Amino acid sequence: MIHSYIQNGYHIVLDTYSGSVHLVDPVAYDIIGRYEAQDSDTIVREITKIYADDPTVTEEDVRACIEDVAALKAQGKLFSQDEFAGLETRLKSGKTDIKALCLHLAHTCNLNCSYCFASQGKYHGERALMSFEVGKQALDFLVAHSGSHVNLEVDFFGGEPLMDWQVLKDLVAYARSIEKDAGKHFRFTLTTNGVLVDDEVIEFANREMNNVVMSLDGRREVHDRFRVDLAGNGSYDRIVPKFQEFARRRGGRDYYIRGTYTHHNTDFLNDIRHMADLGFTKLSMEPVVCDPADPCALTEDDMPVLKAQYEQLADWMLARRLEGRPITFYHYMIDLSHGPCIYKRLSGCGSGVEYMAVTPWGDLYPCHQFVGEEQFKMGNVWDGVTNEAVREDFRSCNIAAHPECADCWAKLYCSGGCAANAYHASGSIRGIYEYGCELFKKRMECAIYLQLAEKYLPDGSDREGGQA
Repeated sequence: MIHSYIQNGYHIVLDTYSGSVHLVDPVAYDIIGRYEAQDSDTIVREITKIYADDPTVTEEDVRACIEDVAALKAQGKLFSQDEFAGLETRLKSGKTDIKALCLHLAHTCNLNCSYCFASQGKYHGERALMSFEVGKQALDFLVAHSGSHVNLEVDFFGGEPLMDWQVLKDLVAYARSIEKDAGKHFRFTLTTNGVLVDDEVIEFANREMNNVVMSLDGRREVHDRFRVDLAGNGSYDRIVPKFQEFARRRGGRDYYIRGTYTHHNTDFLNDIRHMADLGFTKLSMEPVVCDPADPCALTEDDMPVLKAQYEQLADWMLARRLEGRPITFYHYMIDLSHGPCIYKRLSGCGSGVEYMAVTPWGDLYPCHQFVGEEQFKMGNVWDGVTNEAVREDFRSCNIAAHPECADCWAKLYCSGGCAANAYHASGSIRGIYEYGCELFKKRMECAIYLQLAEKYLPDGSDREGGQA
């Protein structure tokens, strides 16, 4: 299976199963598009006719290019076959080891964002803060069920986790106290809306957190439209100086400024530009996922606008890199040389198997986006997983479980997509969220384009690309 597309004059051909990416000239691009459906003589006739006005495109050249394509196919770099069929059903079979937990320290929030998937932090339930005892048991549960995993991931999440600040600090201290004897290493992530960030939080997080995710939607008017406090006041002016100081003092440690775009700011590139102007270099911008009847929901008419925005984002990022001012955009982070292992590509994110969310009461769910959906409750941190049916359901959820993905060129990049988005869109974790799929494929096209442009054309001068 191949996927061919043209972006900003670059002719790009992706071979799905080998992962090979080819930057080619227009002639090779047209030949590859015909190769599987036509014989060589027909291809030669059609190509020489199309390029009749170009004296450099001769029959000899076309036949030589056809031979090059044949050689790439023989090497398994074009039109390669699916050698992984059937493997995905065995990858998570019987697997019970856990390597990551999302600790919901707070089912409450000091902001009142109307688009929040977590129902303003309450997850459709009661407001609560996690006690140290529950958090400690969650960490013990993770260690006990982590098997051979050495690096264990713990996300401090909410609601707003800084509303449970002392417990957060105590849990980090406890984890550090047990990791050596347990033969483990904890890696922590903090997600915050910034309202409660102060010097103590910055100092502690920059010492203990491997990653910090800071929520900012972009321009003041965009951010303050939804990210307001309980009195309806916008939070932009309160949090931006704090986030700037937070990022400045992170040094070389990871952080992300994470925004959400909605129907009201489909020109989200302007928000990303604004974030960069504020001095942030590690950015993420996510499409809102909500009830289609919600006024902020993305529409079909928005789709071409959003796709154009992603293309313009890639060109803007390339221009900044050539100027020596690069930024990182989360959804364009792709490794064409190595990439995720085939296990990850086939089996997906690991929710409900390797990754679980813990509520303030210690209940276990497949991931943070399923919390509050009682049918997905898996057990608790004292008794472990007691609802094996849910774990088995997620264990068997992989690329093969999504029949709509069978002929999709991007399936080894999305790994079947988000189970929560699929469930909320279709009623099944084996369904698909079609709108999200379209956006994902566009992001992958842009990410691949950007990698090629940066790797082969650092001066941005040759817009036609090279030979296959």
